[in-house]
Amino acid sequence: MQRKKQAFSEKISIAPMLDWTDRHFRYFMRLITQHATLYTEMVAAPALILGKKDQLLQYNVEEHPVILQVGGSDPKQMALCAKMASEYGYDGININAGCPSSRVQSGRFGAILMKSPELVAECIAEMKAKSPLPVSVKTRIALEGTEDGFQALLHFADLAQKAGCSHLIVHARKAKLNWSPEDNRKRLPLDYNTVYKLKKSFPDMPISVNGNILTLDDAQNHLNHVDGVMIGRVAYGNPYLMKDIDKRFYNDNHPFPTRTKILELMIPYIQRNQPYLNVILPHLMGLFHGTSVSKTYKQTLNNRNLEDVISFLSALKASQSL
Repeated sequence: MQRKKQAFSEKISIAPMLDWTDRHFRYFMRLITQHATLYTEMVAAPALILGKKDQLLQYNVEEHPVILQVGGSDPKQMALCAKMASEYGYDGININAGCPSSRVQSGRFGAILMKSPELVAECIAEMKAKSPLPVSVKTRIALEGTEDGFQALLHFADLAQKAGCSHLIVHARKAKLNWSPEDNRKRLPLDYNTVYKLKKSFPDMPISVNGNILTLDDAQNHLNHVDGVMIGRVAYGNPYLMKDIDKRFYNDNHPFPTRTKILELMIPYIQRNQPYLNVILPHLMGLFHGTSVSKTYKQTLNNRNLEDVISFLSALKASQSL
């Protein structure tokens, strides 16, 4: 009897973003959407192996499904990281082959790995040999200046699939090495059609698109062409926009909490994590984005005083406006 193909679970995911998608933000995001897949900030493989792995791999149990993103290019090191991710209970591990920053190039990971698809494939194979976790890759459509970028992308995807890549996430921009991620984002155009073409060439490999996806309507439109959508900066700047994900994309009709309720639910978490108050509060800045209290709310958070936040919450509950 033929086994029924399992439905792809990562219809919607929240992108890994350095200094933003730490465990505190991921806990906050899980109060808004129970189903979107969450990704960690990128962690360098040598840091995991030689550094404080307990601190780097720590997460809240509420975050599942959560995927560890790792930067590295040594297959043996990457295999050890995959083993750690499995031991710590992550739901998957992702290889960063898309960040253009010179900071990551010096460690030979990020977008520079697009020049070495055979090495990426070797990393995938070694990781799968050491861990039962699905191994995914996040990359770009091409390196700026590549003579035939789409053929290079096809070759990259083909080797990754043959090595056992479970899911390819493609940022729909080229990468210009030695430009900052911000310059890449502002100065290079988006090309979603290249990602759609890639999907047609690999109908059996789940492929997600990433890059300047600002609304859930945009996400819905992309899903007509690809398997998944990865949402980045807007999920941080306007997190409450994500509230309809569960109903719209996962057929889960549970009542979603108001902004006020989400802030209320965050208070006990902040109290349990008081030493990290100055880290946690900036992650909450966008919760009341576009509302009449947004300015006052941000000013309150900038005080970095939990009692001020609780007082703001009490006033908000009394007004019953949000």
